[in-house]
Amino acid sequence: MGVTRTPRSTWIEEGLRALAAGGPEAVRIETLAHALGVSKGGFYGHFANRDALLTEMLDVWERDGTEVVIARVENRGGDARTKLARLFGIVAVRSEETPATSIAADLAIRDWARRDEGVARRLRRVDNKRMEYLRSLYREFCPDEADVEARSTIAYALRIAYHSMAVDHGAYTRDEVMELIKVRLHA
Repeated sequence: MGVTRTPRSTWIEEGLRALAAGGPEAVRIETLAHALGVSKGGFYGHFANRDALLTEMLDVWERDGTEVVIARVENRGGDARTKLARLFGIVAVRSEETPATSIAADLAIRDWARRDEGVARRLRRVDNKRMEYLRSLYREFCPDEADVEARSTIAYALRIAYHSMAVDHGAYTRDEVMELIKVRLHA
């Protein structure tokens, strides 16, 4: 009978959880093994070292938070407004669906990018992919390129920053405010 190994994806997910909770410094092999209830020896069956894990974590974050989301929006078809509504819905739900798509992981990677040029280059690439997708949707119904850029930037900035805002909205709930914003961005 063979030994059951902790899957590679489980190490990556746990690494992303640790990253989200404490930044790249919190991604330690011993700590991950302890959290998973396994020995750290199993780690080396999947990864050459910690840097290899960090690279794969970034790969999963990029793929799951960009390509997978875009594919889900595009696969169901519809016009640009329908796709934007679907994108907003997917992003709202996926924000906490997996460690790779959590806003906490996204913010931790943004902070990490301030100190690591390689991570900064990757973040720039991801942000540009996401923004270009938003632009492509807004261009379908906004003839003014300035309007396209403004709407895309507002929508993307909202995705990143709204979670960290601690503002009261008076008579409106956060969900109601988000709905008001969506209506105005898709008009």
